[in-house]
Amino acid sequence: MALLTWKENYSVGVKDLDKQHVGLVDTLNQLHAAMMKGQANTVTGSLLRKLVDYTREHFASEESMMAATRFPGLAAHRAKHHELTRQVAEFVGRYERGEISLNLDLLNFLRDWLTTHILKEDQGYGPWLNQHGVH
Repeated sequence: MALLTWKENYSVGVKDLDKQHVGLVDTLNQLHAAMMKGQANTVTGSLLRKLVDYTREHFASEESMMAATRFPGLAAHRAKHHELTRQVAEFVGRYERGEISLNLDLLNFLRDWLTTHILKEDQGYGPWLNQHGVH
């Protein structure tokens, strides 16, 4: 069973960004599946790094689209991206130093920040981008 299932209400109405969100959900589910199969130690590091890298790329895409359309909430959204990236990178660093292991608490944190960010923050820019020709 997946940790997080993509739902249409997560859509921000921008095809490329929705596709990236689905990619983030898929990577999180891969981490969960590895943990459930007892493979966490062999694949977790690479999947966590993939999640961080993909998150950074995704945030850069969002911010680029927002900048191109002069989205008024760009600065605040960028600050939230910075904080989320910092939190996830901190978890990855702690994992790589052996301070923490992949566990359900960590996966639930990642799931919750992803869904909260999409549903509360990202939903705000979708209509703006659509009104400015980004679909």
